[in-house]
Amino acid sequence: MPTLGVLTSSDSAARGERGDVSGRRVRELLAAAGFEVRRYDVVPDDRPVLEDRLRRWADEDHLDLIVTTGGTGLTHRDVTPEATRAVIEKEVPGMAEAMRIQTLGKTPMAMISRSVVGVRGRTLIINLPGSPRAVQECLEVVLPAIPHALEMLRDSPPPHSP
Repeated sequence: MPTLGVLTSSDSAARGERGDVSGRRVRELLAAAGFEVRRYDVVPDDRPVLEDRLRRWADEDHLDLIVTTGGTGLTHRDVTPEATRAVIEKEVPGMAEAMRIQTLGKTPMAMISRSVVGVRGRTLIINLPGSPRAVQECLEVVLPAIPHALEMLRDSPPPHSP
């Protein structure tokens, strides 16, 4: 069973001002798809905090998949893509492009999503927007490719140490 971490980036949810509906939706959808949720956290829209969590979950917890939700928009506090790019070793642009292309038919707002998908070690990291509807629509697009991507990462040689 592949392991999963769900990381929500939201100032208001981290302060307890609202519930984390999007993170809960990610957990529900991926648990139903056979993933074991090992880590879950809600953090503020803070790049160093996001980078730290992504690094620890990939390097120390050796999660197969980390899915973030939130922080992919255009406000000055939306920094999830920047944090993700800072920690990944390679991008998987086709997955992010597919999410935008497929969801563009449902909302023109998809074209301003800055979601990133990439790999750190043997961990696949996927950024999703912060709305529960966008989470559902984007996961429907990439879910069929995730098992193959994880299989490729498991079969690859271990990454070189710095």
